[in-house]
Amino acid sequence: DSGEGTEEEEEDGEEEHDSDFEELDEEQERKQKLGSSEKQVGLLHKHFPLSAAALCIGVGSFSDPEDLPGLAHFLEHMVFMGSEKYPAENGFDAFLKKHGGSDNASTDCERTIFQFDVQRKYFREALDRWAQFFICPLMIEDAIDREVEAVDSEYQLARPSDSHRKEMLFGSLAKPKHPMGKFCWGNAQTLKHEPRERNINTYQRLRDFWKRYYSAHYMTLTVQSKETLNTLEEWIREIFSKVPNKSMPYMKMKVHALTITWALPPQGKQYRVKPLHYISWLIGHEGTGSILSLLRKKCWALALFGGNSETGFDQNTTYSIFSISITLTDEGFQNFYKVVHLVFQYMKMLQTLGPQQRIYEEIQKIEANEFHYQEQTDPIEYVENICENMQLFPKEDFLTGDQLMFDYNPEVISSALAMLTPERANLLLLSPEHEGNCSLKEKWFGTNYMVEDIPEEWKQRWAGDFDLNPDLHLPAENKFIATDFTLKPSDCPDTDIPVRIVNSERGCLWFKKDNKFKIPKAYVRFNLLSPEIQKSPENLVLFDMFVNILAHNLAEPAYEADVAQLEYKLIAGEHGLVIRVKGFNHKLPLLLNLIVDHLADFKAESGVFAMFSEQLKKTYFNILIKPERLGKDVRLLILEHCRWSVIQKYQAIMKGLTVDDLMTFVSGLKAQLYAEGLVQGNFTSTESMEFLQYFIDKLQFKRLSAEVPVLFRVVELPQKHHLCKVMSLNKGDANSEVTVYYQVPMLSLLLYLQMHMEEPCFDFLRTKETLGYHVYPTCRNTSGVLGFSVTVETQATKFNTDYVETKIEEFLVNFGEKITNLTDEAFKTQVTALIKLKECEDTHLGEEVDRNWFEVVTQQYVFNRLNREVEALKHITKAELVSWFMEHRDAGSRKLSVHVVGFGEKENTPAAQSSCDPNSTPAEGEEGQGHAPMTSSYGEVSKLTFLPTSPLLADATLIDDIRKFTSSLTLFPYHKVLK
Repeated sequence: DSGEGTEEEEEDGEEEHDSDFEELDEEQERKQKLGSSEKQVGLLHKHFPLSAAALCIGVGSFSDPEDLPGLAHFLEHMVFMGSEKYPAENGFDAFLKKHGGSDNASTDCERTIFQFDVQRKYFREALDRWAQFFICPLMIEDAIDREVEAVDSEYQLARPSDSHRKEMLFGSLAKPKHPMGKFCWGNAQTLKHEPRERNINTYQRLRDFWKRYYSAHYMTLTVQSKETLNTLEEWIREIFSKVPNKSMPYMKMKVHALTITWALPPQGKQYRVKPLHYISWLIGHEGTGSILSLLRKKCWALALFGGNSETGFDQNTTYSIFSISITLTDEGFQNFYKVVHLVFQYMKMLQTLGPQQRIYEEIQKIEANEFHYQEQTDPIEYVENICENMQLFPKEDFLTGDQLMFDYNPEVISSALAMLTPERANLLLLSPEHEGNCSLKEKWFGTNYMVEDIPEEWKQRWAGDFDLNPDLHLPAENKFIATDFTLKPSDCPDTDIPVRIVNSERGCLWFKKDNKFKIPKAYVRFNLLSPEIQKSPENLVLFDMFVNILAHNLAEPAYEADVAQLEYKLIAGEHGLVIRVKGFNHKLPLLLNLIVDHLADFKAESGVFAMFSEQLKKTYFNILIKPERLGKDVRLLILEHCRWSVIQKYQAIMKGLTVDDLMTFVSGLKAQLYAEGLVQGNFTSTESMEFLQYFIDKLQFKRLSAEVPVLFRVVELPQKHHLCKVMSLNKGDANSEVTVYYQVPMLSLLLYLQMHMEEPCFDFLRTKETLGYHVYPTCRNTSGVLGFSVTVETQATKFNTDYVETKIEEFLVNFGEKITNLTDEAFKTQVTALIKLKECEDTHLGEEVDRNWFEVVTQQYVFNRLNREVEALKHITKAELVSWFMEHRDAGSRKLSVHVVGFGEKENTPAAQSSCDPNSTPAEGEEGQGHAPMTSSYGEVSKLTFLPTSPLLADATLIDDIRKFTSSLTLFPYHKVLK
C-alpha cells in the first residue's frame, strides 16, 4: 500500500517514471501468459533462495480442439487438483505453504509451463508430489464445474486490458483455420455452456487431451538445488521415469495507441544472430536521431517499444511477429499517418544503410557484460526460463540461447529487414475517438473495431521511392558502456549494516561497502523530502507533472546509459522525490550527475506541459476505473489522515493548471529540501560522500524549517464493523472487489497468519466456493500501523459483494477452528518453516539494498529487522496465536470492509454485455475507451457513489461520508522507532 511502507511497493503500483506512464506496462502485460498470476504466494518467500523445479510441455493452446476453445488452459488448472498417490484436492499447495514454497503454471500458444519452489529440506518430497500431476492426476469430474469458474473469472479479469484485447483482435484477422485466431483463454461459455448444448463431454475430452499430450517426449525439466548433480539426477530418474511416454506427431484503457505489425517467417532458428533483436534495438532507441526523439520533439508521442515479445503469440513455429507500438498524444493521433510515415522512413534508412557491425558489436558487448555479471535470479523464475529454453535451443545453448548475440551475419539481418516494408504492414489504431464508429466486433473479448483501406495518397507515396528524413539517423557511439570492472578496496571498516557517514542539516548519507557479492556494480538511492508535496491535491498533481516532465527531459540524454545497463527510476513518492540508480559502478556517477543537472536546470515547454497534462488526466482516470485501484484508494482515504484521493487529484487536473503553476511549485520544492541517501556496492565511502555533496552544491537548497514526516498519521478504527460500499466507475465492467481489513498489532503473528492462511484461503474461497480467480490474504503495514486483510475479486454477473463478504467471514471462522485444533507439533513445524525463510541469505545485492532502503525511506533504521523478527517468532506460542486471532475477530474487533461493486444482475445493476455472443451490440463503454471529461461512457468518475448494504450485512455500520466518519476518530501518533 501507499503509505504501507510509504513509497509504494513495485508490485502494488509504484509509479516508475523512467518508463513514462502506467499505461506503458503494456509490454509486461503482453508477456503475461494465461494463468501466470495463479496461486502465487505473497511477498514472504520472494527474496529467499529456495530449491526450485520447472517443467515445460511442448504443447499449448494452438492444440486446442476447434469445438473446445481454452481446453489446454483448463487442463493446466485441473491437473493441480490432486493425484492418485496424493488425492487431497489442494494437497500440493498445502505442502508447499507449510514449507515456505509456492507454485505456478502458465499456458502459452505452443508450450505449457509448471513450476514450484520450496525449502531444500523438502525438495525431494515436493518433486514426488508434483510429478504425480504428470503421472496420474485425479481430475475428478465434480471439480470441473468449480474450476471452470476460476478460468472464467481469469478471462473476465483480462477483458478490460487493452493489450489482451489488441492481441485477440489481431489474431481474429488471421487466415481462416490458422491457430493464431483461436480463443486460447477459454471461459464458461466455451468450456461449460456450449459443450452441454452440443452434448460434448468436457471431462472425457480433458482426459483424452492429457493422455495425448502430457507425454515425456514433449517435456523438458529443469531443477535447481544445492544437492550434488549426481543426487539430483538420481532423484529425477527415480521420480519422473513413471511419466508416460506417448510419442506421436503434434502440431483499454484511455489511450491513443498505434501498432504497426509485420508477420514474418519464423525467426526462432536464427537465435545466434537474433536479427529481430538487432532491429528492435534501433527501432526502440530513444537518443538523438531516433523515431521517438523526433516524435517527442513534435509532441506526437509519449513512448515507443518495438520488436518481438517472444511470447507464443509473437513467436512460434508458424510465424514471427515484429511490431512497433507507439503511445500517441492527442496531436499525434490527429497526425497518425505522418507518424506511420516517419516509421517507414526509418525502416527505409535501415534497409538502405544495411546492417552495421559497430552497432551489432556494441549490443553484443552490453549483453555479454550483463550476462557475465548478472545477479542471481529467483530459482523458480530461473528454472521456468531454462526448461523452456530446453525446448528451443541445442544443449550447449540452454543457458545462453535467449540472452547472448553470438554471430554477426549481415545477410540474415538484411533478409529480415527486407520484409519490413509498408505494403506488408498492418496498422492498428486504438483510440477513444473511435467510440460509436466501430460496427465490427471481435467475438471473445468484445472489442469493437472497423477496417478501412489506407488513403490512396499514402498508399501511392509508400509504394514509390519516398524520401528519407534527414532528422533520422543511427545512434552515435555509446559513452556509458563500462570497461573497468575492478573491485575497489575498502577505505573504512567493513560493517554488516549501513552506517551513517554524513549527517547535516541539509541531508544524511548511509553507506555500506559490498564485500559479499563481489561484483563491479552499485546502487545509489536518494529521497528528497519536501513539505510542498502534500499541501494540496493541486500540488500532488504538479509533483506528478514535474516528475513526468523531468523523466521526459532525461529520456534522450540518459538513453545511452539505459541501454548500457545503467538503470534509473524517478518516483513521485508520497513525501519526496525518490531517485534510484544502479548498474556497473564505472560509469554510474555520470548518470547520477546527469539526473541532478536536469533537476537543477528544470524546464517545461508549453507543448510538453500540455501533452503531459492530457496524459495525467488519462492516467488518473485509468486508475479510477480499475476496481482494485479504486478499492485501495478508498481504503487508504479512510485509514490515512490528511491523504488526498485520486478523485481529488483528477478534479484538480480537470480544473486546469498552467506552466506558471508548475514552475512556481518546482521553485518552492527546490528551495527547501532534506536529502537522505543510501550507497551500497563497489564504491568507497569517500566517493559516496561526493554524491550527496553534488546534490547540495548543484541544487543550492536551504535546510527545512521543520521536519517533514515520511509517513501519514493513521486513524484508530472503532471497535466494531464498518462497511464502505461504492459503485465501480467503469459501467462496462462486471468486476467487483471485496476487501475485509482488520487493524491489529503484533507483526510476528501477522507474518505467521499470512504464510499459513494463504493456501486454505485459496482452497475455500476459490476452489470450493468459486468466488473468483484472485483471492488472497495480505499482511498490511499502513504507515507503520499493522493489519491483515482478505481480498476477493469477483464478478457482479455471478455474485453480489455482500454474499462474498459472508463467505470471507465463513472462511475466517473455519480458519479460527483450524488453528485452534492444530497440534503443538504442527504449530511448531509451521513457525520453524517461517523462521527458516527469514534466515535465508539474500541471493543478490539488490535484495539487501531493498531491505535497507525500506529502513531509510521510512526513517525506521532497524537494519537488523529480520533478526529481530526471527527472535519474536521463536517466542510465540500456539495459545498466544489462538487468543490473539479470536480477540481480533470478536464483536469488538477493529474491522473495515471496502466493496467496489461491478455491474451485473447479481447487483441489480445493468450487466456488462456478454462478449461471447457475436450478435450482441456493444455494452456502454465496452471499448475500454472514452474521453477524459468528468463524465464519459464509463459514467461519472469525479465522485464516489455510495451504496446501501443488504440484510446479509445488517450488523455493519455504513460509511457514506468518509471525511465525516474519520473526523471524529483518534489518530495514532507518527510511527517512529526511538531506540
